[in-house]
Amino acid sequence: MSKSLESKKKEVADIKGLLAESQLALVIDYQGLSVAEISDLRNRLREQGGICKVTKNTLMGKAIEGDATWEPMSQFLSGSSAFILADAENLGGTVKAYQAFQKDRKKSECRGGVMEGKALTKEEVKALADLPTKEELIAQIAGSINSITAKIARSINEVPSSLARAVDAVKSQQEEAA
Repeated sequence: MSKSLESKKKEVADIKGLLAESQLALVIDYQGLSVAEISDLRNRLREQGGICKVTKNTLMGKAIEGDATWEPMSQFLSGSSAFILADAENLGGTVKAYQAFQKDRKKSECRGGVMEGKALTKEEVKALADLPTKEELIAQIAGSINSITAKIARSINEVPSSLARAVDAVKSQQEEAA
């Protein structure tokens, strides 16, 4: 075996490993992006827990071959492709980071994606970005719990006050009667 064939097999194995850890894969056209812009994209994705992998379509095709979860991606493998990968915890943040990059640069285009064995259109990918991130959901839940706790505390504090007013009213009635 030639060294290049060995390196290609290693690359395919690396891609399979990344896919095994991912819940979502987006295929973007990165033609026209400079090295600095790709680095910017990678940094933005890394902050959100995502990965940008630039590899040949043939190598990605070999990596997804026979894998029902990722095989729908084959329809997007054409031209200059980069692959954005995200795990379950970082789906929304990763897609939002890519869309912010895309909005700033206006050079790349999302061809589609794959999640749970289903091909996603550009519109479905955009809908994923509109979902709240894990941190936003936690903040919403914490806010709801906090408001419930505050209402319960006010209700509990109202009981002694109501009792005191009732006792005071009874006392006033007895004084008036006497």
